[in-house]
Amino acid sequence: MDQEMPRIRDKMTLHAPQSRVFLFLQGPHGPFFHRLGAMLRRAGATVWRVGFNAGDRAFWFHPRSYIPYRGKAADWSETFQQLIDAKGVTDIVLYGDVRPIHAEAVAEAKRRGITVHVFEEGYMRPYWVTYERGGTNGNSRLMDMSVAQMQEALAMSDMEAPLPPGNWGDMRQHVFYGALYHWFVMFRNGDYRNFQPHRALTVANEFKLYLQRLILMPVHTLDRMQATLRIRYGGFPYHLALLQLEHDSSFQQHSPFETMTDFLELVIKGFATGAPGHHHLVIKAHPLEDGRSPIRRTIRQLTRAHGLQGRVHYVRGGKLAQLLNDARTAVTVNSTAAQQVLWRGIPLKVFGRAVFAKPEFVSDQPLQDFFAGASRPDNRAYKDYRRYLLETSQLPGGFYSARGRRQLLRQVVDMMLSPEDPYDALASGTAAPRQQLRLVT
Repeated sequence: MDQEMPRIRDKMTLHAPQSRVFLFLQGPHGPFFHRLGAMLRRAGATVWRVGFNAGDRAFWFHPRSYIPYRGKAADWSETFQQLIDAKGVTDIVLYGDVRPIHAEAVAEAKRRGITVHVFEEGYMRPYWVTYERGGTNGNSRLMDMSVAQMQEALAMSDMEAPLPPGNWGDMRQHVFYGALYHWFVMFRNGDYRNFQPHRALTVANEFKLYLQRLILMPVHTLDRMQATLRIRYGGFPYHLALLQLEHDSSFQQHSPFETMTDFLELVIKGFATGAPGHHHLVIKAHPLEDGRSPIRRTIRQLTRAHGLQGRVHYVRGGKLAQLLNDARTAVTVNSTAAQQVLWRGIPLKVFGRAVFAKPEFVSDQPLQDFFAGASRPDNRAYKDYRRYLLETSQLPGGFYSARGRRQLLRQVVDMMLSPEDPYDALASGTAAPRQQLRLVT
C-alpha cells in the first residue's frame, strides 16, 4: 500500500491544473470555447487560443491569451511546433479533427505525447455533445471497440441510461452564430488575408446561405410540416433515407461517396428493385441543409428515371421523431441520426464508417434485400452500446444556447482535467457520476 502512494501522488501532480497549458484551436461557432477556457483558467490552468480569422477572434473575449495566426496554410505546421515549445503546451483543444489545420496539429501533438481534446456534435445529438481524446467519428477509439468490451466496462456501473429531455434544442442559435461568424470573416478579416476556409465554398457564399436559412426558417418550417402530414396520413408503409451535409467531415472523410447524389442514386435504385410495390421512400434532409447541393432536383430526376412517381417524398430537416414512429427501415451513409433509428429497434443499413456500425445492430444485407425484408437489430446489444456512450463520451448540453453551455460546462472541465480519458475512466471504475437530464426544461 505504502509503495503505491508515491506513484498515485505523482500521477495526480502530473495532471494538476497548475501544470497544464491548454492551447485552443478552432471551436464551434459562438462563445462556448471562450467560456470553457475561462473555467479552465479559474481551475488554475494556463490557457491560450490561436485564431485563424476574425470570426475566431470575435468570440474570444480574453485578449491577453489570444494568438492570431496570419501566416499561410503551408507554414502552419512549423508555427504550431514553435507555439508548443514556446508556451510549454501540454494539451490542445479543438472542434472536429479532420480540417487540415487540425489534422496537422493532432498528428504533431500525438507525436509529442500531448493530450488531444476533441469536441464534436453529439453522436446522439441534439441533447448531447461528444467529447473524446485523440479523435472523433472515424478516428474515434469506438471504431475498434466491440460491444462485448463495452458490456464488460459497464459492469463497473449500475447507472440507468438517461432519457432525452422533453424540450431542448439550439438550432436557431446554431444558425444565428453561424451567420454571425461568417459575417465577421467576410467583413472584418483584413488582418487575416492569408486565411483559407476548410470548405470549398467561399466565405461570402457561406454567409449568404446562413442568412438565407435564418430568413426563410418560417417558410421551410411550413413546407416541412405539410410534407410530414402527407406522409403520416398517407396510410402507406415507408422506408427512410437520412441525408447528411455533403460538405460534412463524416461524409467526406469516412464514406465511400464523393457527393450526396452518388448516395441517392444507390438508394433509389435499390428501393426501386427491392421494395414491395406499395411501399414508399421518404428522403429526409439534414436540419442544416442550405441548398448548396441540388438535392430536391436530383431526387425528382432519379424518381422519374426509376418509375417511382408518387412513391418518393422529400422532407426538409426538422426533428426526426415523427417520421421514425412508423418507418419500416432506415438507410444512411453514417449520420448520427441513425442512433435514433436504433433506439427504436428499426432495421438500419449504413454505407460509411461510423462509431455505431456494429454487426449486432447494423444490417449487412445487400440493399435490394434490405428493402425487401430487413432483419431486425439486436436491441439489447444496442441498449448496452447506448448506455456505454452516455457514461463516457456523450455529455448533456450544447454548444450554442446559453442553457446548453451551462449544462455542458458543469461536467466537461473536470473530465478534461482527469488523467484518464472517458473510456478508460469507466473501465477502471474512476468515472465520475453522470448528470441526469431534466425531463422538463
